[in-house]
Order: sequence, then structure tokens, then C-alpha cells
Amino acid sequence: MLPIVLLTNTLKAQQITLLSPDKKIKLSIDPRIFSGQILNCKVSYLQDAGYQVIIPRINLGLKAGSKLFYKNLKYTRADKQVLVQEDYRMPHGKRAHRKNSASERVLHFLTSDNIPFKVTLRAYNDGIAFRYHIDNKNDDTLKVTEEMTGFLVPESSDRWLQKFVSSYEGFYPLQDKIIQQGEWGYPGLFKIKNSGKDVWILCSEAGLDEHYCATKLSNVLDKNEYKLTFPSPTDGNGTGAVEPKIAGKWTSPWRALIVGSLKNITESTLIEDLSPATTIKDLSWIKPGVSSWVYWANNHGTMDYQKVVEYIDLAARMNWPYTLFDWEWDAMGNGGKLEDAVKYANGKGIRPLMWYNSGGPHNRVESTPRDKMLTHESRVNEFKWLKSIGVYGVKIDFFESDKQDMIKYYLDILKDAADYKLMVNFHGSTIPRGWSRTYPHLMSMEAVYGAEQYNNGSELTGKGAQHNATLPFTRNVIGPMDYTPVTFTNSQHPHQTSYAHELALSVIFESGIQHFADRPEGFDKLADEAKSLLRRVPASWDDTKFISGYPGQSAVIARRSGSSWYVAGINGTDKKDQLNVPFDFLKSNITYKSVLIADGTYDSAFKTTYQKISHSTRLALNCLPKGGFIMVLEELP
Repeated sequence: MLPIVLLTNTLKAQQITLLSPDKKIKLSIDPRIFSGQILNCKVSYLQDAGYQVIIPRINLGLKAGSKLFYKNLKYTRADKQVLVQEDYRMPHGKRAHRKNSASERVLHFLTSDNIPFKVTLRAYNDGIAFRYHIDNKNDDTLKVTEEMTGFLVPESSDRWLQKFVSSYEGFYPLQDKIIQQGEWGYPGLFKIKNSGKDVWILCSEAGLDEHYCATKLSNVLDKNEYKLTFPSPTDGNGTGAVEPKIAGKWTSPWRALIVGSLKNITESTLIEDLSPATTIKDLSWIKPGVSSWVYWANNHGTMDYQKVVEYIDLAARMNWPYTLFDWEWDAMGNGGKLEDAVKYANGKGIRPLMWYNSGGPHNRVESTPRDKMLTHESRVNEFKWLKSIGVYGVKIDFFESDKQDMIKYYLDILKDAADYKLMVNFHGSTIPRGWSRTYPHLMSMEAVYGAEQYNNGSELTGKGAQHNATLPFTRNVIGPMDYTPVTFTNSQHPHQTSYAHELALSVIFESGIQHFADRPEGFDKLADEAKSLLRRVPASWDDTKFISGYPGQSAVIARRSGSSWYVAGINGTDKKDQLNVPFDFLKSNITYKSVLIADGTYDSAFKTTYQKISHSTRLALNCLPKGGFIMVLEELP
């Protein structure tokens, strides 16, 4: 259990509540003096029978050495509830035009040594969030030694959790019978069972900056209580301080719970909504798109100029704007060097992206080029050179830590890259924490057990389809995900997903730069309809709709670009399945022509169907085991 919080005040006892604008979510906190009680809030959700408690307790507070921001607090007041409303646009992501509104209250306390401490609470229509504020007027530097924040979930809850590793590359297995204890990476997905309908909760954090470290979840002490904990000392090759340092007027990251149905979870942009707006004025150079990628089929392919040319030509044939030069481009030979490859790509109208090793002493990976991102001076020199030769973006790898110094490193890279109008993709990285809103040139982050794992072992071969059908409800909810999907041939270890399943991943997964991973011949041998779709599929979306699905079993998602809709579904099971697709998200007065590419009679075959679709249409689409479908709908005049 977490430490007890004692509140001392002379104010009249009162119940403080916060309702979301649509009144479905209620956040309740009781600041009365109760001996042995904890400063905490609970979360309720409106059901047919009234409000049902779904999170019975969220513990609040933190400790900074001898400074205690969790007990012996004097409660002074609660500000009046206010409505927070935002309206903004994003150049990539699941929705271009974002609107959100939240009810907000700020609770004010004094510590035993009279340091002001505030807790800001927000209730959105799709979740709740809170953060801490410390006003240390002496501007002393404090070392935060422990965060007391913890979420208690009912024992009957189903849980999809990833065992924590610093790269966030792992599966999200269902825990429905035996509750495992350990450390878990964000996001954590919970199905809360109660007397009404099941309520889903996705837990993560947002708005993290250089003034704190990232956190993870631990239920080591209590299997039902997930406490926020700091990185391990061994992360980052043992470099960097574990305990973050704060000074002056300090604000923590947001601790966020997305709440509601699976539709609420998958369609939510809460993590980016909570994050600071960008201050970059000109966003016209930030251009989402598809990229060819040499590494998946040719691990050392970037050393070979002729092989690189094949992938540039592939991008040109497929009308993709990008190609990625992965590791070892500094050793390129066999007919040309890096500058020759960049010149060749630019001559074809293809924008090159280039890989870098982030290390540094924080990793032991010797892959080159290495160490060029470590300081502001070296980054600026490198970025100047990249712009001068015609490179459009960078992929930076192997961070291996969530400590405060590494969070600052990420953000320093993003700030310098913005000055030189270079797009960024982080690999071997932490998860998205809303940074793409503040730095919209952050196109994607890995932090996923993705298709490159077919190079490394056989585990994804058997679990790939189930994993793919879990990610839309977990990792990809919180931000762009560089899974590197869409493979029809095999890498070192084969996949068992059908061709239609792989094709569907181009829409199921969202990433501002979408690296389609297969070798040129894998795309060249596709049926014309499949190639035509891959030539036009966007990497950014005007809207996203959840159609149906369940974690690990299936997922059907519709995404809109302009007036065109792309609808994709995948079967995550080893059995045939029928995925039902209603089209009530379409305009009611418009008829659409559609191209449906579904599973054929065997896993590498497609079945293509053309038909008219309207708002009232419902389709039942048969999928092979580990199969899928994808369709494009366009308005008829």
C-alpha cells in the first residue's frame, strides 16, 4: 500500500467533485480530515443505473527528500470549476482538426514547511487527467525521491500490459485470470467490469518535458495498485540520475486516463490534447508520407549503393515521397557514396531520410554513424550538412533510457531539428507523450514490437496477428507508431498473416512517416489493385473512426483523407472470422463507389470486389485465419 496522507485544515468539510462536460465522467476528492485516510480521488462513470465507481482510488502526491508533498498537508481552497476549451490543427495523426473541452479545478495546499502545492484536476469527455505544481519560492533545487501517484483498479479487471523494457518493444498479453506483478510500460489497458456496461481505461502520461523523468507502472507491492515509479539505475547503460531534479515554479507531466468504450479509447487524442501547443509558426515543410526501407530485407543494405538505388526506384514507382538510408550509410560503396545516393534520390523527386545512432555513453551499440547527435554544436553541424546535400529528415536510435537527462536529449534534438526544418523519427525510444503536438515535425516513434522483429527471432511469426490486433487499442492510441508494416515476402523469420492482413496494416496503423518494409519484388509482384492502393494510401488523416473489434481478436478502423474513406480490418485469431462493417459514419445523402480487397481462398491470394456503398450499407466480410481486408470509398457525383 502507498503511504498515508494526513490533511490538516480548519475549513468546513466539503465534497469536491468534477464532472466532464458531457456529465459521463465524475472525479471526486474528499479533503476532510480522516485519521488514516489518504489524499485521493475516485473516478465514476455514468451508467443506466447511475454513476458507477470504476477507479476506487487514485493516490496523489510526491516526496522530495525531506520535503513532503503527500502528508501533513494543509488544505486551503479549491478554485471554482472552469471550462477549458481548445481548437487546433495537426499536420499528421489520426485527426487533422482537434477540438476538446474539459472541466478543471485546482486544489491548493501548503506543506508543513509552507511550500505551496497544487493539484490540477481535469475531466474530459474521453478521460481524466491531473498534474502537480510546486511553488518553491526560494528557487532551491529539489530532488524528487518518490512519486506517490497510484491507480487502484478492481481485482476483476482484465488487463493488457507490456512488461517494461526501455525500448517498449514487447507484447501486451491479456491478464484475465492470473494477475501478474511487476513493472509495466505505458500505456496500460484495463477493462473494468461492473453492474453496468464494461468500461475501458487506458493509462499513460502526457506533456513530459526536461523538468522531469518519464515514469512507468509498478504493481509489485499490491497486485491491483499501479504506482508510478522512476527509471531503473541500469537504464541508459547506467548513465544519468534516476531521481529528477526540480526547481522554482515546477509543474509535473499530466497523469492521464482515457475512459469509456473501445471507441472512446481508439479515437481519443487526449495525450496530444494535454500537451503544450507548438510555437513553430511555419508548418508547411512538415509533410507526412510513405517511405521505402532497405533494412527489413537487407540488414546491411545501406552499405551497397546499388541496393539503395533499388529502394529509391521503388519509391519512385510507387509514388512514395521518401526513402530511408539506414545504418552504415557512412560506409556506402559499390558504385557510389552517400552524396551520390542523395543526389540520385533528389533527381527522382524522392526525399531521403537518414539514420543515426544516438550514443553516447548511454548505449553500447557500435552501429554507425554514432555520437553525432550528442551536443548542440555537433547536431547543428550535422543538420547544416544534411540540409545542404538535400536530406529531409533523420531517424535517431538506441536511447535506452527514460531518465531526466535523456528526456532533455530528445527535446534538444527536436528543437535543433526544427531550426533546420528536418523531420524526426525516434527509434529504440520511449513512447509518445504528446510531443508531436509541441514539435509537429516529430513524425513517428518506434516503441513497439514491430515488423523488424521478424529479423530477430521466431516469436512474432506465431503471435504477429494477435499482436497486430492489440496495438490499435494500446500503443497506437497514444501517438504515431513506426511499426514498419506491409510485408508480403519473408524476412529471416516468416510471417503467417495473410496478404490482405498485411495490406490492411497500411490503414490500421498510424504513423506520420509510414515505412513500408518489403523488398521491391514483394511490391512489384502484387496484383494491380493492391499496388494501386499502396500508391495512394495516405500517412495522415482528417478523421478516424472505430468500427468494431476487441484487443487481440480483431480490429476494424475507418480513416478519412479529404472526401475518401479507407476502411481496414484484421483478424487476430487462428480461426476464420466474419467482420461486420456498418457504414453509418458516411454522409447520409452521398453514395460511394468502393474497391474492396479481401482475403482470397488462400493466404497469399486477394479477392477484389467493386460495389456501391451508402450510409445504410452493412457488410459481413469473411476473413481467413490471421486474415484481413481493406477498402477505399470515394464519393460518386
